Amino acid sequence: MNTANKLTIGLFGFGVVGEGIYQVLQQTPSLQATIKKICVKHPEKPRNAPPELFTTNGDELLNDPEINVIVELINDADDAYHIVTTALKGRKAVVSANKKLIAHHLPELLQLQKQYDIPFLYEAAVCGAIPIIRNLEEYYDNDLLRGICGIVNGSTNFILTKILAENLPYAKALQQAQDQGFAETDPTLDVEGYDAVNKLTILLAHGYGIVTHPDQLLFRGINQIHASDATYAAEKGLQIKLTAQAKKLSNGKVATFVLPQLVTNQSKLFDVPNENNGVVIESSFSDKQFLYGKGAGRFPTASAVLSDISALRYQYRYEYRKLKSALRTELTDDFYLRVFVSCASDSDVSREDFEWIDEAYITNKRQFFVGVIRFDKLKAAEWLRKPQVSLLVCPDGIIEGIEERQLKKRSLELAGVNSLAGAYLLN
Repeated sequence: MNTANKLTIGLFGFGVVGEGIYQVLQQTPSLQATIKKICVKHPEKPRNAPPELFTTNGDELLNDPEINVIVELINDADDAYHIVTTALKGRKAVVSANKKLIAHHLPELLQLQKQYDIPFLYEAAVCGAIPIIRNLEEYYDNDLLRGICGIVNGSTNFILTKILAENLPYAKALQQAQDQGFAETDPTLDVEGYDAVNKLTILLAHGYGIVTHPDQLLFRGINQIHASDATYAAEKGLQIKLTAQAKKLSNGKVATFVLPQLVTNQSKLFDVPNENNGVVIESSFSDKQFLYGKGAGRFPTASAVLSDISALRYQYRYEYRKLKSALRTELTDDFYLRVFVSCASDSDVSREDFEWIDEAYITNKRQFFVGVIRFDKLKAAEWLRKPQVSLLVCPDGIIEGIEERQLKKRSLELAGVNSLAGAYLLN
């Protein structure tokens, strides 16, 4: 496919982002890109574009030989999979923002790109306008990238900001996020961590050349965070953030997860408020770099989509060099995490799973403790999935080896700890 001269686009979806793309292309002739046809589900809706542009038949776009670029901006991942795979097989370049589609079908999509020699770009799928995918793809070799830690879901960050900054209960903070359009009517994908782990799956491919499936990764959201957790964080001068993390260990393998985390004011993520996203990239020689910006919404998403469309004019494509590298690495569960756990009663959590417990507190309403647990044990723990149990990763929570660090193993029995009900004003 030759896209060097002019891009003729078939657009799937005309929501806030799709309409924004149409308007910008109308006003930017220098991009040499025009939309020939737009496929929508509901043709009866009034739209700010000529009616002859619209169709409900996707084949009109996919089978049109004049259309050389398909831009996919729909919500349904299954329908998007059909659109994207059909377009690639038809040798049409594709731009997408569908992170679930990409994360769940990356091996097939990689094969189709290779087989048909067609670019498939999706910068908008992760962190909106923040160019995180292209940065990882172009600027960090596998052996140089030490770690990625980021807030990649704006809805959960908005909710956590309201809980900590304004002392709102979770339900009210969620309602505000929905009222302002940052969370869906059904917020499950955001608040339970599915959206973040889909994005982490994509970052692993471009950061480390690791192709995996979201179901293979440990992830939790923010829906189990208790009011007492927010009080604890406030007392300690910490923030709570839902972070997606990948860290290369000294053995060359990568530790990765999506979990709520306690963050100190020394972290760049501490001051990322509301619906914004922020990602810290750590490399061996350039130390830490921080990317910050709007993670969702019409203009941030449209900006990333337009960047991909523009890049197609000069034949840009992801090379996935790290997937081909002899230095490819793999994931590991062989490490430890220092975590904060709160629960309703002593029987909610199996403390025998922990290597040791550093602190333990009991109040008349809640129990919580800080301890170190092997990651594979945490991943398998049934108690982690109980609605009355909350877990937060401590700052710098990843511990590679307790023996090497000569950390002393010790355990504090919660029953033997004096009640500290007055120490924290827990609700």
